[in-house]
Amino acid sequence: MVSDSQDSILAAVAGVIAPIFQPLGFGDWRISTALITGFMAKESVVSTLSVLFGSTEVLLGAMSPLTAAALLVFCLLYTPCVAAIASIKRELGSKWAVGVVVGQCVVAWVAALLVRAVGLMREFV
Repeated sequence: MVSDSQDSILAAVAGVIAPIFQPLGFGDWRISTALITGFMAKESVVSTLSVLFGSTEVLLGAMSPLTAAALLVFCLLYTPCVAAIASIKRELGSKWAVGVVVGQCVVAWVAALLVRAVGLMREFV
């Protein structure tokens, strides 16, 4: 147990992967932590964000509407929960399961980047 969630092992892992999400506008370790917990169940993304940010106001202060839109697109498209991946592994094998996880994460990242890029272009027009 840790007294500060930033000192947890999950936060340390999230801190390592957070730079991957920086181009998408959400390179914060707390958002990365929420995305990791989303592998267990997608609905845990929202609850993890709530716990780590402490309040809706703090969360809204940490991201713009454009960043929130990119995060939403990423969450909707990235890998399904562990139960779905386990079913894919059982039905099709380990290679397919890994391929689905990697493939969906790449598609989600690219789609979120496109949302951010279009949003940034609209801000400058």
